[in-house]
Amino acid sequence: MKWNRSYWVFSIFFFVHYFGFSSVMSLFGIWLGQAVGLDGTEKGIVFAINSLGTLCFHLLYGYISDKIGLRKHLLSVIIGLLMLAGPFFQFVYSPLLHSNIWLGALAGSIYIGATFSSGNASIESVIEKISRLKAFEYGKARMFGSLGWAVATFFAGQTFNRNPNWNFWICSCTALLLAFLLLRTKLANASAGEEGSGDEPKSSEPFRFADIGRLSRNRKFWAFILYIVGVMCLVPVYDQQFPVYFSSLFETKEAGNRMYGYLNSVQVFAEALCMFLAPALINKIGPKRGLLLGGVLMFIRISVSGMVDGPLEVGATKMIQALELPVMLISIFKYIRLNFDLRVASTLYLVGYQFTGALGGSIMSPLAGSLYDRIGFSHTYLWMAGYVLLFTLIAAFALSGGERETGQGMLYRASSETVTKR
Repeated sequence: MKWNRSYWVFSIFFFVHYFGFSSVMSLFGIWLGQAVGLDGTEKGIVFAINSLGTLCFHLLYGYISDKIGLRKHLLSVIIGLLMLAGPFFQFVYSPLLHSNIWLGALAGSIYIGATFSSGNASIESVIEKISRLKAFEYGKARMFGSLGWAVATFFAGQTFNRNPNWNFWICSCTALLLAFLLLRTKLANASAGEEGSGDEPKSSEPFRFADIGRLSRNRKFWAFILYIVGVMCLVPVYDQQFPVYFSSLFETKEAGNRMYGYLNSVQVFAEALCMFLAPALINKIGPKRGLLLGGVLMFIRISVSGMVDGPLEVGATKMIQALELPVMLISIFKYIRLNFDLRVASTLYLVGYQFTGALGGSIMSPLAGSLYDRIGFSHTYLWMAGYVLLFTLIAAFALSGGERETGQGMLYRASSETVTKR
């Protein structure tokens, strides 16, 4: 690859960010069960309220991101919140969950939504814009995020066994590195509607609420929402308690935690390779076929995990996610670029994709938690797989297709020059 300073800067940024993100979230379900002592239904309540908190921040961050363009303000706030991970989880969140599940879940939903769920989505959206401005493939930079996640999960199970709170403090430390990288990074200084300098175009016009009215009359928007509700919202719901199921297949909890850390690490290393290759694949087959391929892979992964019961077989199904997630993520960004107004790209990503997925997750999480307790993991996975298959078939007819993106695709440019496809 030709030398591109921005590509390498944000590749390192992704690696460090996802290292800290994984340290907290990869074993979050296990932490709630083993360290805090919540059962399946209580964990479902926590995940559901987390999703509701995330909804609010998706709306807020989507608006802010399109309003300020490529300024650093939002990234600075998110990094500041990441620095507080250690003290928050150990001294605030855990005691609150012990004393009052509802109060603890509410406090956690605000912090986790602002810092991890919506915060991570906002970071991805900003760097995707930068990738178009600086002419590098987003997926090839995002690959380093997968590598960072994999490296962290390789050690997460071991550090968790020694002290369940250590992983949160690791996140606080990585946030200091992110702050250093952000300080050394020059982004576009133009605010909404102003001219950039040098090779920097004007940033996007600020999001206007009238745009929601226009989107509500756009068939492509509702077809996209249908896919998110029917397919993508099941990704976090399935992943939330999969570590609990996988670790339960071993003789001891410690062995299960350690083996899940290894499994997740291997899977994400493979995901990083697929993330590097996915842009070329999606450019060739088109984002619609990419979304459908992701749905089929997800159906296979969930259904097979409900049919097998050995740790080796269940672990093998997890590896399908290495291809599934990159295909889905790259397809979503490219589908948005090809079918909607680029002025509100962040809003579409955070609201159309992330917000809708979180809303579906808030409904599905307590239902899934209850089903885990009543009928077990295997039977619940079969119900989930049927749901995914149904909506993937519907999406085959509802989503817009036939367009392909070549090279890096559309640049991040002034609203007056933005390509709008409706």
